[in-house]
Amino acid sequence: MTSPPSRAGRRCHAVLNPIHSLLYFSPELPREMAGLGIGEQSAVYLATRAAPMGAAGAATVGAVFYGFRPGLVARHIPAVWDRASPCEVAEARLRAADAVLRRLLGDRAVESPGMSEAAELALRAAAGCSPHGRALFAANADLPTPDQPHLRLWHAATLLREHRGDGHVAVLLREGLDPVESMISHAASGHGQHPAWLRETRGWSEQDWNAAQGRLRDRGLLGPDDSLTEDGRALRKAIENDTDRLDAAPYDSLGPEGTARLTELAGGFALTAAKAGAFPSEVTG
Repeated sequence: MTSPPSRAGRRCHAVLNPIHSLLYFSPELPREMAGLGIGEQSAVYLATRAAPMGAAGAATVGAVFYGFRPGLVARHIPAVWDRASPCEVAEARLRAADAVLRRLLGDRAVESPGMSEAAELALRAAAGCSPHGRALFAANADLPTPDQPHLRLWHAATLLREHRGDGHVAVLLREGLDPVESMISHAASGHGQHPAWLRETRGWSEQDWNAAQGRLRDRGLLGPDDSLTEDGRALRKAIENDTDRLDAAPYDSLGPEGTARLTELAGGFALTAAKAGAFPSEVTG
């Protein structure tokens, strides 16, 4: 089978990832989790994303998530599993995904032929992924595939997001970027999330952030104004290209036409969700 054009997989990921991640910015998720006795925002995120791995401890969750301060993770994990089992949390996140997708996209889109087509294409792509060395992808791949098309799409988007993310962490480790350095350099590239939002949600202090900026300056990756140097830009480009390489399998298995069609369909749904207010401005603005 012919591989998709260069960066086609990255473009497809860019429109699939919001279909998964919109859940974390919705009021539906904390509402469902509150019913399980889990209320703090960081606890909701950590439990929801970690649930497919079972009752994992703080060290395991922190290791695979990579970007979070260990103390923040330990404040909530494993205590959340005393309030709700991972199975209960996984069921709650699926109920929340159902509710938020219906609210943002509308029942007509949720029940459309395009939704069914996108779901099956995304699942075909996910079937091309390998679990080896990819803990978050493998854990989610062990979950049952939902029956309803919009939830099948959400599940497949989750698989593809975690597959790419697991590979991305491997590249960051090879390049010697620790969690804070990786976030700072990504934000400085103009493609990452807002630094203040990252610090708050990942639990890092300004002191942690400033120290990491200093380390990046010492490596010649950040300039005095905290923008990327030429070497910094080259490193970030290499990181994204290598992440593409490690994430090529699902899109190679789908082929050029399937990847293009999935990008078109998922892009339409992601744009509709964004216009409906899926993502707060403080994340990127």
